[in-house]
Amino acid sequence: MKQTTDGAEKLRDTYAIKKGAPVYMKEFGYYCLERWIAEGYIHCEEDLKGYCGFDEPGLFTLGNLGGCEAPFEPVFETEILEDRGHYELVRDYAGRHVLYFKGRRDGFMPEYIDHPVKDRRSWESACKWRMDPHTPKRLEKIKQTIGEALPAVEKGLMLSQYIVGGYMYLRSMIGPVELLYKFYDDPGLIHDCMKAWFDVADFVTAQYQQYVTLDEILFDEDICYNHGILISPDMVNEFLLPYYQQLMTNIKKRQPDKSRHLFLQLATDGYCVPVIPIYEKMGMDVMCPFEAASNNNVAEIGRQYPNLVISGGMDKRILATDKDAIDRMVDGIMPVMKERGGYIPTCDHGVPAEVSFENYIHFRKRLLEYAL
Repeated sequence: MKQTTDGAEKLRDTYAIKKGAPVYMKEFGYYCLERWIAEGYIHCEEDLKGYCGFDEPGLFTLGNLGGCEAPFEPVFETEILEDRGHYELVRDYAGRHVLYFKGRRDGFMPEYIDHPVKDRRSWESACKWRMDPHTPKRLEKIKQTIGEALPAVEKGLMLSQYIVGGYMYLRSMIGPVELLYKFYDDPGLIHDCMKAWFDVADFVTAQYQQYVTLDEILFDEDICYNHGILISPDMVNEFLLPYYQQLMTNIKKRQPDKSRHLFLQLATDGYCVPVIPIYEKMGMDVMCPFEAASNNNVAEIGRQYPNLVISGGMDKRILATDKDAIDRMVDGIMPVMKERGGYIPTCDHGVPAEVSFENYIHFRKRLLEYAL
């Protein structure tokens, strides 16, 4: 690295869990921007930096391995399948049949009616060929991303490879309920799906590693609900961990700079404490977003797992109440976590539309009191 930005330096100190180090300031995301723009407080998300004291980016994210869905290339053609008055049934880019408000695609939780994989025949005819690692369009996207990543490396930014987690990938193709049956009824299909996931992830990361050293692998997993894990630890060990572990082994062997630690981050909603020991087996270092509504107390989790970098944990429901409640939340978490180190304070998911601009700015100014 020829130079390091302040943001990258602060983020690296956070990942190193340096006690009392300056706190890296960012936000998880927003569902409230339309409201704040309509109310005249800001013109765009970028305007928030001046109010909130956000740090410059410390990390560049490498993509092309899915989002919350399978990394298809090509994706399904989006098509309106049925007009239902105020609603419309749409086949989305992941092949799901989704019920939307007519003419609106975001800002609410859609209703998923159907998923593309029902058996081995539908998997092979509709999806498996879309997981081919070597399609020309995928290679073009990889090349473009490498061109964008190299300047980030020159600035000393950390490089994070975002990958759709195995459970979320399977769920996007099979459906949340149907998937639970498939683990029992057709384990061979699950393994075939995961083999395709591994092949794409291994290939794409290998292309990047011809040019750069990766600092982090982030699996976006969403494997928990409000009372704990959605499948048994035995199922995780059988259907997910072998593919994760082999991928991590391969990536570490390919690292141009083998002296650099490769961090592993897991992102999951719900009550995530039960999965921490499970994913620690494969070397998990970082976790987010610790939803408070699911009884995740980041101060307590930080004490219990002192070697875990924690991001999130600020209760979105409290942000929508009043400043006194916000103060109690911030003052209950930040002194403990600032002293501990390894903590990035963000909302425990996207900031909801119910949160007023005034409340959010008060929240961010209170966090800044603990930043240095």
